[in-house]
Amino acid sequence: MHGAAMRFSAFCQRFLTKSPMRTLGVRLNSRALGLILAASAALAMPQFARAGATSEPTSPGMSWIVMDANTGRILGQNQPYTLRYPASLSKLMTLDLAFAALRTHRLSFATDLPVSAAAAHVQPVKLDLVPGQTVTVHQAVLGMTTLSANDAATALGQYLGGGSISRFAGMMTARAHQLGMRRTRFANPSGLPNPIQVTDAYDMAILARHLLLDYPQYRYLFSVPQFTFEGRVIPNIDGMLKRYPGAIGMKTGYTNLARFNLVTAAVRNGHLLIGVELHAHSWRVAYSTMAQLLDQGFAADGAGTAPLTLAANKASAVPVITHIATRTVHPMAPVLRVADVGKLRARPVRGGQWIAQVGSYDNYPAARREALAVHRLRGNRGRVLILPAIVRGRRMWRAQLAGLDRMAAKQTCSLLARRHLSCFVIAPARESLAMR
Repeated sequence: MHGAAMRFSAFCQRFLTKSPMRTLGVRLNSRALGLILAASAALAMPQFARAGATSEPTSPGMSWIVMDANTGRILGQNQPYTLRYPASLSKLMTLDLAFAALRTHRLSFATDLPVSAAAAHVQPVKLDLVPGQTVTVHQAVLGMTTLSANDAATALGQYLGGGSISRFAGMMTARAHQLGMRRTRFANPSGLPNPIQVTDAYDMAILARHLLLDYPQYRYLFSVPQFTFEGRVIPNIDGMLKRYPGAIGMKTGYTNLARFNLVTAAVRNGHLLIGVELHAHSWRVAYSTMAQLLDQGFAADGAGTAPLTLAANKASAVPVITHIATRTVHPMAPVLRVADVGKLRARPVRGGQWIAQVGSYDNYPAARREALAVHRLRGNRGRVLILPAIVRGRRMWRAQLAGLDRMAAKQTCSLLARRHLSCFVIAPARESLAMR
């Protein structure tokens, strides 16, 4: 085994616990792959029905994969075929269909998109579009790649779907199967929660690779640090752009059930890697793990053996390891033997899926202080969440206690009401209020 490959294998052993693995699929760069999988899409449909009837998308642990974008080689993986909720990673497929329309001149960046009531009234995060206004394709795309704006994604999806969100969702799913994303199904252009909207890490790596290689002229859109919309500066919320030199970015995604999801592409010494993480415990874990996976992936891929020294690479963010399982490699897959992987020991989820929102603040430290104070007041029940939002053109931070059952959420708000403090309860069906 190559020296760098042995180091990456050892790195995986420090990360992971035992888990049965599926056989890796066929070569990603095969021209016939899309046609073969599109033809078999109907046969795959029962998988989705079974997935909807199980808890697989919320099962413990984190799924991840590291891929060499130029060759399609898998450098490391963990639970790559476990179905997960994609959250805002769904927007990558919306962007793919938009890029395809731009290529064939069915769209231009100057095309005006009408904003329907359905688009304007989706839940945050969003650009605060209003019914009847228009937004250009360029503005909508930038809103998606920076802020992950749900209203922009919905307006763009409706336009491409001839006015129908469900028709566009069907287009998204058909395109996914054509690309070889066999286990992915989409229900809307934004990633707002829907039980049938599922994907896996392997499929997301296929989509990211396709976007990077087939539309290189649009790569810059994933790295834009900010843009101005209606006099407001809209920031890019992808933390990897600031944490990891060479990061192209791509997409973040979060809902309560999907947890913290990340697709990142990065370049070093001419090597282009893709990392996908699904169902991470927190943004801190997602970012730090992604930085370490990319460091080790570049070392194994011959792009330098010395990992970067980054604030993201804190050992304290690395989960505990107990055991390793051997991965079986498909004989047709041109992969490096560097990923004997298993699965992370997951922290048990306590309580329920209810949320008590305890305030909104114009800065992150104030929101965190309030959330921590209420957390202590309630005997450290639930978990603290601090989430960004744009409210009437202003950047705000929502302080929340999540992971509560219904009674605990109501008791929290009742306690704060007696102290004349703001609080309201968010039911599980409205979990996308916390979406990013």
